[in-house]
Amino acid sequence: MVHGPDVDFLIIGAAKSATTWLQKALCRCPDIFMPGPELHYFSREYQRGPEWYAAAFQERGTARILGEKSNSYLTEPQAAQRIRRDFPNVQLIAQLRDPVERAYSDYCMLLRRGEVSRDISRYLDPVNAAGARFLGDGLYASHLERFEGLFDRSSILLLSYEAVKIAPDAQLELAARHVGVTGALPTPAMDRVKDGAAPVVPRPLRRALAPVRPLLDPFRDRWPARSLRSLIANQVEYPPLSDELRQRMAEFFAPDVARLRRYAPAIHRHWRNFSDRESEIFA
Repeated sequence: MVHGPDVDFLIIGAAKSATTWLQKALCRCPDIFMPGPELHYFSREYQRGPEWYAAAFQERGTARILGEKSNSYLTEPQAAQRIRRDFPNVQLIAQLRDPVERAYSDYCMLLRRGEVSRDISRYLDPVNAAGARFLGDGLYASHLERFEGLFDRSSILLLSYEAVKIAPDAQLELAARHVGVTGALPTPAMDRVKDGAAPVVPRPLRRALAPVRPLLDPFRDRWPARSLRSLIANQVEYPPLSDELRQRMAEFFAPDVARLRRYAPAIHRHWRNFSDRESEIFA
């Protein structure tokens, strides 16, 4: 058991599904405190120990509801058991996205970082990459099944990235009531938290600046830094997701999306790659 204040809720994923927006929206409620950066404690940093984790909540102030967001909790095989061991009564939120769109967005993010090549089929074609990150992380039913038997179904709230775009206030209210907020809710901001269309500083320069990033980051949104960035940043052109590759990805995800109905029958309603194929994959 973690020594320190109990955490009331965890946003467990999925990556590239507007979970950072959800975190920032919830933190506008005065009752809620969440640490800023993802801690990845139950997935990648468990060896640091409970005191390290508890220290992240020292600035809670008068907030009565504590939460944390780490998208790796959904996909890391050991995370569910660790969460259950330390916080058996925690509330969980999984915000999901059409898995085809999520995989492509994730690929584009790593392309921006220079961590993958422009050979999109290498990373997104199920023939080549069925067991790798971009496709594997979108097998939501498979990941959620690790939480079955460990937590009551009522403690797991499933939200949709697509529903957030259509009705952000309604989605925020679902999340806030799930974690115990009883009062009025602030209007959520709808600015993009991470804009994939924004120009990117060339990778060699990013590497050179890495040692001094902690000193520079507090000033990155001020006028001199913004002006300098506009001079050196380049627009990224992403390889398009072809109709043929999109179809192969949808066929790969279809069995898992069908199993996802057990948790949320209508979660796929606004998923462009599945909403018009319901009779086929849910027969």
